[in-house]
Amino acid sequence: MRTESGKTAKERAAELLKKMTLREKIGQLNQRLYGFRIFERGENGVSFGEEFREEVEKYGGLGTVYGLYRADPWSGRNYENGLYGKWAVQAYNRLQEYVLAHSRLKIPALISTECPHGHQALDSYLLPVNLAMGATFHPELIRQAYTVCGEQLNSMGVDLALISLLDVARDPRWGRTEECFSEDPWLCSRMAEQVVSAVQEQGVAVVAKHFAAQGEGTGGVNASAARIGERELREIHLPAMKACCDAGVKGVMAAYNEIDGVYCHANHHLLTEILREEMGFDGVVMADGCALDRLDTMTGDNALSGAAAVKAGVDIGLWDTAFGRLEEAVEKGYLTEEAIDQAALRVLELKFERGLFEHPFLEEDALPKVFSYQEHPQALDIARESVVLLENRDGCLPLPRKEGAIRQIAVIGPNADDLYSQLGDYSPQVKEEEAVTMLAGIRQAAEQTGCKVVHAQGCRTTEGNREEMQRAAALAAESDVTVLILGGSSSRFGRVSFDTNGAAVSEEGVSMDCGEGVDASDIALPAVQRELAERVLDAGRKVIVVIMGGRPYAPGIAQERADALLYAFYPGIRGGQALAEILFGEISPSGRLPVSVPRSTGQIPVYYNYKNSYRGMYYYDQAEGPAYSFGCGMSYTDFQYTDFTLSAEKIRAEELKEQGLSVEVSVTNTGRMDGYAVPLLYVAGQQGSVVRRVKELKGMQKVWLKRAETKRIRITLPYEAFSVWNPQMQFMTEPGLVKLLLEESGQTVWSGTAEIC
Repeated sequence: MRTESGKTAKERAAELLKKMTLREKIGQLNQRLYGFRIFERGENGVSFGEEFREEVEKYGGLGTVYGLYRADPWSGRNYENGLYGKWAVQAYNRLQEYVLAHSRLKIPALISTECPHGHQALDSYLLPVNLAMGATFHPELIRQAYTVCGEQLNSMGVDLALISLLDVARDPRWGRTEECFSEDPWLCSRMAEQVVSAVQEQGVAVVAKHFAAQGEGTGGVNASAARIGERELREIHLPAMKACCDAGVKGVMAAYNEIDGVYCHANHHLLTEILREEMGFDGVVMADGCALDRLDTMTGDNALSGAAAVKAGVDIGLWDTAFGRLEEAVEKGYLTEEAIDQAALRVLELKFERGLFEHPFLEEDALPKVFSYQEHPQALDIARESVVLLENRDGCLPLPRKEGAIRQIAVIGPNADDLYSQLGDYSPQVKEEEAVTMLAGIRQAAEQTGCKVVHAQGCRTTEGNREEMQRAAALAAESDVTVLILGGSSSRFGRVSFDTNGAAVSEEGVSMDCGEGVDASDIALPAVQRELAERVLDAGRKVIVVIMGGRPYAPGIAQERADALLYAFYPGIRGGQALAEILFGEISPSGRLPVSVPRSTGQIPVYYNYKNSYRGMYYYDQAEGPAYSFGCGMSYTDFQYTDFTLSAEKIRAEELKEQGLSVEVSVTNTGRMDGYAVPLLYVAGQQGSVVRRVKELKGMQKVWLKRAETKRIRITLPYEAFSVWNPQMQFMTEPGLVKLLLEESGQTVWSGTAEIC
């Protein structure tokens, strides 16, 4: 890539690097400041404090500043003291002015920011969490939504958007399950590549996190050891990274955990041999918050920890002291200056690619873009397409919209009218007039039918009392329909303490039961909610249960007794509108489970793609299989699949490489509503040199069909869909039989066999 000077960014970076002192180079690798703590917003605008000035002067500039715009309870920033509109532009420009004025070589700083489901900043265009995005099974919609996010980030001068794209949900006890798209690596990969392309096409570099296997923690504990071998690593946890690399991702954040005894931040095999040499990644590797200091557990020396990370392949630190001691590491012989040069070169190259040297400032009169949900409905569309209908006994749903058909609806539960509990973790303060809670959405929809809506909280997420429950049960008893909204909360907007890296600290009485730092030993709904559910189900005439959360909870009594059961992974700022539209039949539900739902904690792991060497989820004291498996989800309409064609029943590997293997089918909407069909195509290897999984998702389409409409669709599987990591750890397609399964709503509608020769 050539810059305005005619030289490539790497050439310009190499020339600049030759002029730099060791300390200046190390300064480019450090990201020690908590950006939200270094400024004040006053009568004279935005000013920067002593900590910021000292850091700039120490290193003759700054490499990267994290979280300048971050606004949440941990940062302490909100609409009264945070950055948005003119203050955001002013803060950015004044920061760059000071850095350039105190940099001998006039090197501007990079700005990094969290964007797990929209920018974690004021006036942000927020999306539902990743798990909800995965439930849509609609990668193109996710691309459209992140295009909006990318445009907003670009207007604020953000260089590096830190986005959770690599974690695979393998244990629902893990509090960060909400940050995963799915338990399935193929689905995760399709979502991740769309996000990278969308954001980077808007001029913002993506830092994909977390690399790697963070979702495979011991006992579901955050940042714990991934006790897996290289085969599990490659089959489950590396495909999303490969997809991001193929999409041209510019950055990667290493994960806290260790894999088979080696921390990711000190893992040369992972960060250099696999990431750079195998996958072709040529961007920057960033450390997670304070993660480099955790290497002291292994090295016993903080300076040695910094050296180990650089040698493994880490280029940029985050809040740690270890990278602040790299000069000492060089002096002691732990590290060569050439290793520092390699990392600094990557950072400088990115700055030249970003055009920061030519255009270091934002235009003062060009305010950051604010995107309304009316003009940009993608966030609402994700919420609509992510709600999963799991039970619908006797056609309970949709509710009748005819005036007078329902006299009174009771809306009950801790998540019924709690805005921040439907947003998920890593959410900023929002303007409540933009939001629609579950209660508000049902009230708006009910107005058209003339029915009365009454409300009782019943209990809080993890606490409650008898009086609250009695009132809730009484309202259910006197209502025609009860909507009971249970589940979890990752809301930081309550009684929450924080660790140095921003993770929530689990304490008694804290309202969060999910999110970073909030792992669960039991994935049943909290005891107080189970009691509330029993009382309401006993009292109510017709009870619809909605479970809303950041992980799949064991549904328990709701599965057994509810007239209808829906799952809504934190559906975002307009989640209440989406849910109401589904309840009243304005749209047909099209969400499918991106993760399997366990019957109990003891059944974990419950992912669908377990190895074919054993009988998964089989215990003498419990029904076999999960409560609901990956891919399950019902609709208000029906689909018929006919006229199946497999492109070849026998195919040579060379032909497979050239043209793939295709399944064609006609899909007809035979029901009473327009809606989405969601056919999923799985592969199950029958022969080979290693144990395969019982089945693996390898292809899909989300198809919109009007009533009585038929469409002919084709799903083509490439050569890689049939490849395995053989005993020599070579990725290749082996000869033998493979079974293909086409499923809709968790049910097989067609199966076929092909022979690869």
